Amino acid sequence: MSGSEGTGTFSSRWGMLLVMLGMAVGTGNIWRFPRIAATNGGGTFLIPWAIFLLAWSVPLLLVEFAMGKAARRGPIGAFATMIGQSWAWMGAWVVLCATFIMFYYSVVTGWTLRYLGAAIAGELPGAEPGALWESYAGSGWAVLTMAISLGIAVWVVARGVRGIEQAARILMPALLVLVVVLAVRAVTLPGAERGLAFLFTPDLAGLGNSRVWLEALTQNAWDTGAGWGLALTYAIYMRAREDTTVNAFVLGFGNNSVSLLAGIMVLCTVFSVRPDASAEIVGAGNTGLTFIWVPQLFAAMPAGRFFMAAFFLALFFAALTSLISMVELATRALVDRGMARGKAILWVAVAGFVLGLPSALSMAVFENQDNVWGVGLLVSGLFFGIAVLRYGVDEFRERFVNSAGSDVRIGRLWNVAIWVVTLEALVLLVWWLSQTISEQGWAASLDPFARWSLGTVLIQFAVVLALCIAFNRRLARLAGSAAQIGQRS
Repeated sequence: MSGSEGTGTFSSRWGMLLVMLGMAVGTGNIWRFPRIAATNGGGTFLIPWAIFLLAWSVPLLLVEFAMGKAARRGPIGAFATMIGQSWAWMGAWVVLCATFIMFYYSVVTGWTLRYLGAAIAGELPGAEPGALWESYAGSGWAVLTMAISLGIAVWVVARGVRGIEQAARILMPALLVLVVVLAVRAVTLPGAERGLAFLFTPDLAGLGNSRVWLEALTQNAWDTGAGWGLALTYAIYMRAREDTTVNAFVLGFGNNSVSLLAGIMVLCTVFSVRPDASAEIVGAGNTGLTFIWVPQLFAAMPAGRFFMAAFFLALFFAALTSLISMVELATRALVDRGMARGKAILWVAVAGFVLGLPSALSMAVFENQDNVWGVGLLVSGLFFGIAVLRYGVDEFRERFVNSAGSDVRIGRLWNVAIWVVTLEALVLLVWWLSQTISEQGWAASLDPFARWSLGTVLIQFAVVLALCIAFNRRLARLAGSAAQIGQRS
């Protein structure tokens, strides 16, 4: 069985958009965006961040929507049927990169679940800041919460597209309400205006710093889900006359709106409760900010226990909806190979648990995988750009973007955007790889077992790329048995 046959479609645009928004909105919106915005000039950062929404996220989301809707296959089949079977390996990279992220993202989801329980039970903030984190991270409890989180995601995916949609109809409105409530509470705190001023007052001189632009582009690449293959996978279940253009813009702007609300929530709270430690708090890293400082901040607020629980509930919902999309992508890749969906889900569940264990038990392994495959996503975005260029930008736009059912037609400016996206992906890839070069010399830079080194990135990339290319013919035959879409072969 190929394509979307037997799997159903989303019941409505509203249901589809909630599912897509659940895919896009994750922990990167709630814990990474406030930190990156704060460490890159606050309001100054927002300018390039908004620009790259239109110069990276929306163009790539349009590509993914168009490919998934046209091919009715996951990334491997979409690449094989749309630009030629010799390019199936690119789709395989996209699948494997997102799946490797799934292995450790289930651990992250488990962290949010544990802290939700701790907030409700009154275990936070504890006698010492970070005491709970020190005793929990890398322990058997982290394995348990990972397993529970993965089990919930697998259960949702096992119920098919309607199950995913039903879960999104509950989780996403609840998440949005929680984020809005927390943001409103934050802006009503004494001194919150300092956080608002910092977040929304740009220093135009700071725009001359190239790092601010690169960080803004990276944030768009990592928190919208554009170029991950997730939007493509969900687009398989779009109705035939569903509009891709409006959906891409709604998804991009909706996702970044959640990030902005999260920034207001965190930074207003920081500047109100601990203005003396604002630099230390926002510079504490994702886990330090979220699992050590957030409990301290909320504990100092009136009704802090309630708002702390609401924060971790929102974070859990954000993580879970993104995890569901990753489980669906991995499952879809196996279904496209001809495997029964029930068996595919079982394989994904077992692999997710077994291969997630190292990240659950070791923060060194977790950080290594997060670093390597976060950069791997930039390669995925590059591959989507290459796919459109190979097909022909004009023809792709007219045939698949401005397709039947499109309420808004995309003009030739999008052609330029695709070339820009491809260049951006190359620039980001070079920049991030340059960050792996150690000041301690080339020996340290090439250490394949380091948490963050050029060696560990290149070796893991080389192994995965070699496997994708070596099995390309088989992948193309299994996933692209239907007639090719378009003129390429």
